[in-house]
Amino acid sequence: MNIVFFGTSEFAIEPLEALLGSRHKVVALVTQPDRERGRNLKLSPPATKVLALSKGIPVYQPEDASSIDSVNYLKGLHADLFVVISFGQILRKNVLSVPKLYAINLHGSLLPKYRGAAPTNWAVINGDKTSGVTIIKMNERMDEGDIILTREIRIEGEDTNITLSEKLSELGAEALIAALDLIEKKAAAPEKQDDSKATYAPKLKKEDGLIDWNEPAAVIHNKVRGLLPWPGAYTHYSGKILKILKTETLDAGLEDLETGEVADISKDRGIVVRTSSGDLGIKYLQLEGKKDMDADSFVRGHRVGRGYKFK
Repeated sequence: MNIVFFGTSEFAIEPLEALLGSRHKVVALVTQPDRERGRNLKLSPPATKVLALSKGIPVYQPEDASSIDSVNYLKGLHADLFVVISFGQILRKNVLSVPKLYAINLHGSLLPKYRGAAPTNWAVINGDKTSGVTIIKMNERMDEGDIILTREIRIEGEDTNITLSEKLSELGAEALIAALDLIEKKAAAPEKQDDSKATYAPKLKKEDGLIDWNEPAAVIHNKVRGLLPWPGAYTHYSGKILKILKTETLDAGLEDLETGEVADISKDRGIVVRTSSGDLGIKYLQLEGKKDMDADSFVRGHRVGRGYKFK
C-alpha cells in the first residue's frame, strides 16, 4: 500500500522505521515545522524528519495540515492509507477523507483509557500496572475511533514515562505492521469503543510538576517517574526550582516531623523526606541552572540537613 505517514516526536520513530522496512511504500512524511529548542533556541527538525530525509522520503511541514493547501498537496500523493502517530495536530474531516481507504492512528494506551495528549505520563503517575497501544480507524473526535487492534504490556516498578514510551513505541511498531496486514487483506474488523469506560490524559502543564509533600510517598514517587522528562517533578530550595529525578518509597521513621521535612541523609537512601504516609528517599536531583547529580553530591555542596523543610 502507498502510505502517507504523519508523525513528529520520538514515539513515532520505531513505527516509521518498521514501516520503511516493510513491503509498504511511504510516499511522504507529514510532520510539524522545525522549532526553536534548547537554551540557544536553535532551529531543530523533528526526529521523524531526520529519519525520512536519510531514506529519501519527501517531507511536508505545514503549520496547518487541514488547510486547503495541505489537502491539495495530500490529494496529489494518491495514498491508500494515512498513518498518524504522535503528530501534534488535530486532523479535520477534509484530511481524513483524502486517502483511498482511511486514516489510522497508533495511540499509546489501551483505549478508551487515557484518551488525550499524555497517556504514558498519566499511566505512570496513576501507578498503573499495565499499559499498551491501540490502533484505531480515525474519525474527527480525538482518540474515539473504532479499534482495529490492541497490544498490552506490563509497567514495571522502575519504569518512567521515558522508558514506558520507548517500550510502547517498539510495541507500536509491531502492532502497526500487524494492522496494515489486516487492512491489506480486508480482514480488519474495527470495533466501537465503550465510551462509558473512557478516561482522559490531558496535556501536562509546568505547574503539574509541583510536589505536594502532604501527599503519600507512593503518590509523589509515581509523579517523579511519570513527569520525566517534562515538566519534571519539583520542589523549591533557596528560592530556586529543585527537580527531583529519582526516588524510592520508604517506611516512615520514628521521628515526629512535618511533611516536607528532611528526616535523614545517607548514601544509600539519599535525602529522606517525610510525607503524609511514609518517607521518600531522593536519589537524584537537579537544581535550577545546574547539572543533575546524586543526592550525596548535592548535600556536600548545599545546606541540607535533618530538619530542613522543602516547600
